[in-house]
Amino acid sequence: MKYRNLGKSGLKVSEIALGSWMTDLRGSEMVDVARDTVRTAYENGVNFFDCADAYSGGEAEKFLGEVLRDYPRSSYVVSSKVFFPTGPCANEWGLSRKHIFDNIDRSLKNMGMDYIDVYYCHRFDPTTPMEETLRALSDLVAQGKILYYGVSEEWSAARLEEAQRIIGEYHLYPMTTLQPQYNMMDRYIEHEIMGVCEKYGIGITPFSPLAQGLLTGKYKKGEPLPEGSRATHQADRQINALLTDENLDKVEKLSQIAAQLNVSMPVLALAWILRKDIISSVITGASRPAQLQKNLLASGLKLSDDVLSQIDDILGFKRFERHVG
Repeated sequence: MKYRNLGKSGLKVSEIALGSWMTDLRGSEMVDVARDTVRTAYENGVNFFDCADAYSGGEAEKFLGEVLRDYPRSSYVVSSKVFFPTGPCANEWGLSRKHIFDNIDRSLKNMGMDYIDVYYCHRFDPTTPMEETLRALSDLVAQGKILYYGVSEEWSAARLEEAQRIIGEYHLYPMTTLQPQYNMMDRYIEHEIMGVCEKYGIGITPFSPLAQGLLTGKYKKGEPLPEGSRATHQADRQINALLTDENLDKVEKLSQIAAQLNVSMPVLALAWILRKDIISSVITGASRPAQLQKNLLASGLKLSDDVLSQIDDILGFKRFERHVG
């Protein structure tokens, strides 16, 4: 396993991280599988474990804390998030100082930890002044309840720039990381956001690196959906919207490149994300240990310029630029 700094901070995180959004805790058998997956990750060098207060209503935090308790606290990095409702009352959601302070104590109790390494804003809260949110997060760093903080989806390049202005003006602890969706099929952060992160040394820790499973290569044009796959049961149908003929044709061509390199399609997709130095770690989901172990092969895999050029030709991505005159 290779490690990278989280942005410009001194914190080292594994290139492949394990996320908890796919953790299935329904029944003792699924709990055992999830526990084995976390342990397999740790034993194979993964030191970054991502979670959120919203996952399974707090049960994911409790589960992760219980499993990691077997290991020295200094040996791993754990993250959680704040934004989504934790109760029915008016102040039990969002990024107000009150909810952030209430929620960090809830997450610490769930995990059985004295501090959380990385604390993310799970979404952007338009009902709370950004200054209030950033001051609250900086104060948590000062109190030692969190060590670093960052933001996730819905923080545009303009919002990140405004956050940097506030942080500089009030001499707050810096923002360290951004957790957006990013994969071969969704490269929106390359338009502006990635450049802002490079400018300020904000490490990117993307989620959904396999595009809801599209980039596993298991979905084939003209063939039935694989039994038990996400496309057969996912409630929000995100993967189904991605299963277009155009996307499936692209994946077929990408799979041929993977085969030439003697790696799996998921490993190619993960290594492609890690081609960028500003990427600190890729947050993967794994429903079983064997799936995780295959993904770990992406760490340290360098793709040649020729391969990257072939991939770009297949994807056909163009950065947005507006020219006048």
